[in-house]
Amino acid sequence: MADATALKKNEKMAIAPDMRFGSEAAWLHTLPDGGRVYIDRPLPFLVLNRHEPDDVSSLARRVATICPSNVVWPAREEADRGAMETLRRLMARQRDKGQQFLMVTLYDLPFDDSLDEESPRLEAFRYVVSASADEPAQAAVKCLSQALGKVCIDMRSPKIQFVDHAAEEPEFAALLDEVEGISQLTLGLPQIHRVRGQEGRAYPQIRDATETATFDAVLQACASFVHATTPGDQRHYRAYGRSRMVEAALQIDRSLDRISRSFDFLLSVSPINTTQAYEQFVGDKFANPPKFQYRPLTVGPEQTKRALYEIDVHAAEDPVLEELFNEKRRELDLQLLMLQNRNTPAFRYSSLLQYGPVEPMLLAQAHAILEQVLPGSRPSSDCMRVDCHAVQSAAQKIINEYQLKYPGFEAEACLREDIGMGLMVTGQSLLISTASRVPRGRLDALLQHEIGVHVVTAVNGNRQPLGIFGAGLANYEGLQEGLGVFAEFMVDGLSDARIRLLAARVLVVEAMLSGEGFVDCHQMLNDTYGFSEKGAFNIVARIFRSGGLTKDAIYLRGLQQVFDYVAQGNELAPLWFGKIAEHHVPIVHELQERGLLKTPLATPEFMSRPIAVRQLARIRDGASLIQLISEPSPC
Repeated sequence: MADATALKKNEKMAIAPDMRFGSEAAWLHTLPDGGRVYIDRPLPFLVLNRHEPDDVSSLARRVATICPSNVVWPAREEADRGAMETLRRLMARQRDKGQQFLMVTLYDLPFDDSLDEESPRLEAFRYVVSASADEPAQAAVKCLSQALGKVCIDMRSPKIQFVDHAAEEPEFAALLDEVEGISQLTLGLPQIHRVRGQEGRAYPQIRDATETATFDAVLQACASFVHATTPGDQRHYRAYGRSRMVEAALQIDRSLDRISRSFDFLLSVSPINTTQAYEQFVGDKFANPPKFQYRPLTVGPEQTKRALYEIDVHAAEDPVLEELFNEKRRELDLQLLMLQNRNTPAFRYSSLLQYGPVEPMLLAQAHAILEQVLPGSRPSSDCMRVDCHAVQSAAQKIINEYQLKYPGFEAEACLREDIGMGLMVTGQSLLISTASRVPRGRLDALLQHEIGVHVVTAVNGNRQPLGIFGAGLANYEGLQEGLGVFAEFMVDGLSDARIRLLAARVLVVEAMLSGEGFVDCHQMLNDTYGFSEKGAFNIVARIFRSGGLTKDAIYLRGLQQVFDYVAQGNELAPLWFGKIAEHHVPIVHELQERGLLKTPLATPEFMSRPIAVRQLARIRDGASLIQLISEPSPC
């Protein structure tokens, strides 16, 4: 649970001198002797918890605290008086409104004292539920029991015990009975998270999982009550969660964002001497692997990890935000592990933890592309190459157009001598290698990939209340790169050469993981699949950089993921809120309903083009990836 320090930080968010229940402002108020009231916004339910003063492992207290409207206090005389006075005022306001209201009381079930550290039995996993006899409360308790019945924690499912509500009424039940229109729901919480024989200690994973599952079930019950008492209000239960973030959540986000931006992972693992390395490789007649050089690291991985795990993500008081923060922390941990292992054999295994291996279906698809899409079978209409200055000029023109349409759109296109041939985006900056030579027929597609997707989502993400939407939620890269290649397809710029390159990357990642060396992989692409010596070098160099980066398999994997997503009828709008993974789409919807996300500033320009509309229809008609890239695009 959140410790006392975290709670004090949160209470700095807003200490209201008067009761503003019924207004649009959140109300956070400290009660005498350690209690507190939090009212996020006017809601027809309130969650209560009266806990033992020194019980730092109280699960009921923690679940109540993260609910959108709650009163939580210790079982002490002065705290009881303060809580009762607050409840009387709340009930008086509720009586004036004349609206049906649900009071949810959470408490901790007794811990089984017969169990000790050596006992072979586990603490009983059970919930005890009761509700007043009115129909809305009965609808809520039915929903609650069904939700709790689906819970599975540590391979255990709970027993749901129903008891007579009169027998379970809390000590302050008489106060609640004074007010008409008050429904009541009572829930006793299991103690499976407590460590036997060690007072105050908890099993963190079990505690967190039980807390999240219980909170989710309570929120479902409250939503069911609202649906039963408010005709026409059928919002998703997650919409009743908090519409504001406590200060601790914002501080966690800032800390993660600061660490994320303290180093540029891709720049840190990318060679700075690619051009010279290729010249040496040619001079050695392609017989010896090149020697790459890298930038000095801007952070100490060990010290940065220490700072990373000093962040108490549990203080966010919001299970959804905690999930996002935990995911991001794990990803940053893996990136720092890779930096620790840079230029060692262990790097590729660290890379596998982050990006995963090449799946059999992905490998088969890559082989099929290289076998069916032959070099030069569909030549580009304009193969004339333009230099880095022309690329920068075209990029700046696109950026200017976005800025004209969307005031506040900030981005730049920079020339860099210290990156390998090609383009890359870091933050809201497009970096263009001075060694770049781009076919003019590919230029628009390439810039739609880099600016229309990567820069646009960075700009949108950086405007969100949570900075990690701009830096990138955990595992966002697969979807991001998939969307980038998707943008190329949408503007009819996904050439045969480009799709073959993406397939070749998959093959080289698999070959590297199977033990093949740089020279062998280069020879495979050059001799077997017809790639030029320099083209093959660029592909293999990307994958063997820093010791073996498996990231490049995500481009083809991500493209298939986006095609599948679109083919299933899903809307692309949620994908522009920032840099997210597909599994974050429901979270985006929830945070949007709760008012915790801003509408994206910009949407990709290419999506409004007539060719894009036709390409989208082709995907939704169910054509396979091979068909889509092989058949001529519609005129």
